[in-house]
Amino acid sequence: MKNLFVGNLSFQTTESDLTALFKGVGQVTKVRVATDRETGRARGFAFVEMPNDEEAAKAIAGLDGKAFGGRNLKVNEARPRTERAPAHNSSGGGRRPGGFSNEDYREAARKPREPRW
Repeated sequence: MKNLFVGNLSFQTTESDLTALFKGVGQVTKVRVATDRETGRARGFAFVEMPNDEEAAKAIAGLDGKAFGGRNLKVNEARPRTERAPAHNSSGGGRRPGGFSNEDYREAARKPREPRW
């Protein structure tokens, strides 16, 4: 199986539209149009799975740059999904990476401070 990235899609493009388009150049295993989790609207890109490298190469050669839905498609091999870094803990604290922990605040509160006059 070979996964292709299809970008610069019209927001009205459906999985059926892409299936029909890609079937013109080879066999299609699966199509998934990316949508916004909250609104359900298309995000302008999709992934198309082809059964092998040959079919995928034909699809890239035949469809990359082709006008579809009023836009020029970007079709290339999809990159493998990378692991996301954990969300940054931004609890304030200026430039300190990761912000201040509760213990940091307690320690700062224990230190005597000069009065600000």
